Order: sequence, then structure tokens, then C-alpha cells
Amino acid sequence: MKDTNTILVDPLGEALHFLQMSGSFYCRSELTAPWALAIPPMEDRLMFHVVTSGRCWLAVEGDDPRRLEPGDLALIPHGTGHYVSDALGAPASRIDELHQERVSERYSILHHGGGGTATSLVCGAVRFDHQAAHHLVKALPRVIHVQASSSPHLAMTDWMQSTLRLMSAEAKELRPGGETVITRLADILVIQAIRSWIESDPVAQTGWLGALRDPQIGRAIALIHRDPSCQWTVAWLASEVAMSRSGFAARFTELVGESAMQYVTRWRMHVALTWLRVDKMALSELPGRLGYQSEAAFSRAFKRFMGIYPGAARRQSFMARSGD
Repeated sequence: MKDTNTILVDPLGEALHFLQMSGSFYCRSELTAPWALAIPPMEDRLMFHVVTSGRCWLAVEGDDPRRLEPGDLALIPHGTGHYVSDALGAPASRIDELHQERVSERYSILHHGGGGTATSLVCGAVRFDHQAAHHLVKALPRVIHVQASSSPHLAMTDWMQSTLRLMSAEAKELRPGGETVITRLADILVIQAIRSWIESDPVAQTGWLGALRDPQIGRAIALIHRDPSCQWTVAWLASEVAMSRSGFAARFTELVGESAMQYVTRWRMHVALTWLRVDKMALSELPGRLGYQSEAAFSRAFKRFMGIYPGAARRQSFMARSGD
């Protein structure tokens, strides 16, 4: 048995660590009234808009329109199609059909509009490579709106606004290295916005996110995350968090929505998918590194949870990336 009693656990912080962004693309948009942009759906992408100057409206299907002020940050976590405009109801142009100046593979500049009042945005779309991140993203609302004018966490707001000011300064005149600075700042802002929502919205206190905050169940989840190869049992996990076996089993299922052993297996499959798609690990290595005695047993478990066999998952990933 491993000695895990000395491990300091921050389950929520570790969950945020899985938000490792890639496939990112950013656009500095210089817009003049009248203007309206239609952003098409982007599967498996989180999209965001930062207002560096001016004002605009954000309309996401299923959510009330929102007025975005200077310094505001809006996240659309599920890649839902939406509209950004200077006035509600204006005819919109698809952003992917407008001419953009490509500064690099990951950064472009868009000039669009009728010559009136100016608005500047930094827009982006990012993908999370680690499959475990999808568990967290799935719990997020349709829109996360971090307002510059008010927040229950003043220190975080000040930090974010300082970051936004730096991003705005870099966006106005793209100096050498500026594209790298903007993309790194944007990645940080995305995570900070999610943190802000988790800390302020009561919805984040329930379900899987709520389970991460529970002192005992959150610790058990972190132990599972850290060592997917371990031969975890309900009794072992319960002893690690100083609970009875029956009490732990009932509370885990109540908070997480599935049994501890189902969660262990599902987590292993998420890790396996990441190793297959991102790390390009050989199929033969996966069973031993995830606690399975044979490749056949691992393959059956993968198919049961993911709906396809590991080899097919790798081929799908290769085809998807070839089409990016």
C-alpha cells in the first residue's frame, strides 16, 4: 500500500490543471459601427471575447443578450454559435468569411464595419487536449461573463483587469513577440474566468465540482487522478479519507453521480484517450500503466466507456487533426 497520507490535496486546483490549452487561435478585431459578427459553432472549442475598448452586445442561443463593457470578458465554454454586434438584431457577417490579416498561424487581425464608433475585441477559440478537462467544461454554463465593473472577488478583478490592460496595449501595436504575449495572457484569462465562476456561482457548489470541494470525497478524487494505475478499492479509498466503507461509498455516489469504482474506470479511460491522442503512446503500453493485466481487458473497458476501441479512437484523432 502506498503512503498517501502526507500528500497535500487541492482537488479543484488539480482539476484546473487539466485545462491544458492547444489548438488555440486568436483574432484582434477592430470594428466600427454599424457591425455585426456571426461566429459559427465550433465543436470541442471554448470561445471567448475580451472588450479592449468600446462596447458591444453578445447573443448566445439559449441565453439572454449581454452588454459587454470595456474590460469585460465573456466565455462561451461549449463552442455554441453566437453573435457579437454593436446593436441587437443587426444583419451579421460570418467571421470566417471575412478577410483577416494573418499575422501567424495562431493570430490574425480583422478590420470590419461602417466607419462609425469604434470597438476593439480580442477573440479566441481554444481546445483542451486532456480529456479530463471535458468533465470540468461540461459543468460550465452557456456563458461566463466577467464584468470589469463588479465582482465579489476584488483582488481577482484587479489582477484580471491588469492583465486585460496589458493585452489591450499589446493588441494596439503588435510588437515583436506580441502575438506570444497575447496568446499566453488569453490562456491565463480563460482559467481565471472559470475560477471566478466556480467561486461565485452557487451552481458550482453542486455535482462533480461540488464533490471536489468536499474535504473527503475531493481528496479521494484527487488520489484517483494522481495514480490511475493503482488498484484502488472502495475500502482503500475510504481508509485514505478516514471514512467507513459504506459511508464513503454512499457519499461518493451522492456527490459525483456514479460509484467510486465506476469513476476510477472512467478516469482511466479519459487518461488513456489523452495518451492515445496527444502523447501518441503505443497501445501496448496502456494496460500496464492503467492497472490492467491484459490488453484485452483494457480494450473491453475502453469500448464500454468510450463506445469505440482504442485503435479506432487513435485513428479518429489522426483524421480530425489532419482536417484542422
